[in-house]
Amino acid sequence: MISLVILGLSICLILGLAGYLVAVYNGLIVLKNNIEKAWANIDVLLKQRHDEVPKLVKTCEGYLQYERDAISKVIELRSNAQCAQGVAAKAAKEAELSAGLRRIFALAEAYPNLKAQASFQQLQGRISDLESQIADRREFHNESVNNYNIRIQSLPDSFVASFMSLMPREMFKIMPTDRQDAGMNFNQPA
Repeated sequence: MISLVILGLSICLILGLAGYLVAVYNGLIVLKNNIEKAWANIDVLLKQRHDEVPKLVKTCEGYLQYERDAISKVIELRSNAQCAQGVAAKAAKEAELSAGLRRIFALAEAYPNLKAQASFQQLQGRISDLESQIADRREFHNESVNNYNIRIQSLPDSFVASFMSLMPREMFKIMPTDRQDAGMNFNQPA
């Protein structure tokens, strides 16, 4: 009788442990896939922004004829951002592109005709909206990465994570230049 009780308890303990390990495994898989989903959502918005940049450049070309270097730089930054691989490289190149776009918008302040043009206003609004959505998606991505990293480094989940060969992921960080003041001067002659 006692041996049956011990056997029953042993079976319950083994099943409970197996159930716990399956739950940990599944939880880690969900977190891992949430990171991939979050990055894919960021990538969709980055693609949309990249599609809008040539339209913005074309709209600005006639007005910003004395600012050809700014326009060329944005085209180059867009190309570099599209070719970047990995979260860190992509974040760095996208931050540079954002800075280039801010420069174009700041230059537009010196050109009232461009600033008043409906297509420029529409593109500026569209890109600003995309920038806001990208920031929201980056926040979700970083939250997913943080939760994932905590789980794979915490006991007892770290044992399952090491069995699954899960490594910490990198968060989407802003560049140090993004922390600086934009330093726009609207008193420059056109």
